[in-house]
Amino acid sequence: MDLSVRSGAGADGAGSEAELVAGFLARHRLPGLVDVHTHFMPERVLRKVWAYFDSAGPLTGVEWPIRYREEEDRRLARLREFGVVAFTSMLYPHKAGMAEWLNGWAADFAARTPDCLHTATFFPEPGAGDYVRRAIEDGARIFKAHVQVGAYDPADPLLDPVWGALAEAGVPVVTHCGSGPAPGKHTGPEPMARVLARHPRLPLVVAHLGMPEYGEFLDLAERYPEVRLDTTMAFTDFSERQAPFPREELGRLRDLGDRVLLGSDFPNIPYPYVHQLAAIERLGLGEEWVRAVCHGNGAALFRLV
Repeated sequence: MDLSVRSGAGADGAGSEAELVAGFLARHRLPGLVDVHTHFMPERVLRKVWAYFDSAGPLTGVEWPIRYREEEDRRLARLREFGVVAFTSMLYPHKAGMAEWLNGWAADFAARTPDCLHTATFFPEPGAGDYVRRAIEDGARIFKAHVQVGAYDPADPLLDPVWGALAEAGVPVVTHCGSGPAPGKHTGPEPMARVLARHPRLPLVVAHLGMPEYGEFLDLAERYPEVRLDTTMAFTDFSERQAPFPREELGRLRDLGDRVLLGSDFPNIPYPYVHQLAAIERLGLGEEWVRAVCHGNGAALFRLV
């Protein structure tokens, strides 16, 4: 069934789009959605991120209208109207000296937003291992790393204590390490493969399914049992035009169904939220696969049930 991928779906408020999402939840007997890739960050940082998208900067290179350019309270209400029962505040530094400040903001945000999974981040800098351990002790349940924006090698020795702390604590880290939408000096599977060789128990969540190096990141997931992938923007019409998921890999994706997590990139997406769900559903990988991806795997990972 088409959930509607029309650009106007939900344009007059969340009502009509919320109804479409509700239909998806009912059709798949889902108690809600667990979205591991949503962005909340300090307003002045978020405004700069939006300005970058508006300028079609070099890491995007295409027109990218922000669909949910709204105040924070309205964005939170949107997710709840869409039946999202747990989400994240993905945030990331682009230079040294930012991460601890961002982590302080994220801890406060999680404290006042019970359905947000306490999120933290880091940068390759002296003391990164120390503040990551403190964030874990303070209750961080998920981390974000953005190799592309940070322009750093994930195998940088300064990050060794970070990856080690995350592996030891079993705290997942959503990492934008694929080369989409534009390659960087340290993107692609090889740098993360070097990290995993040193930290094989690292709970790595590969953002965007590793777009566009889908097959190589599926290889890593098959090799390392703690590697997962999130669906963020994958399979959507927007991404399929630029980096189509190879249909010959659908069998492997189905077989890894217990390690694929729903991600959306809300609010920084150029289409309605419901389109991500439609894109997942139309893969035809089966009812149980959809249920696991959209709720069960995330609920298990974060012990929500």
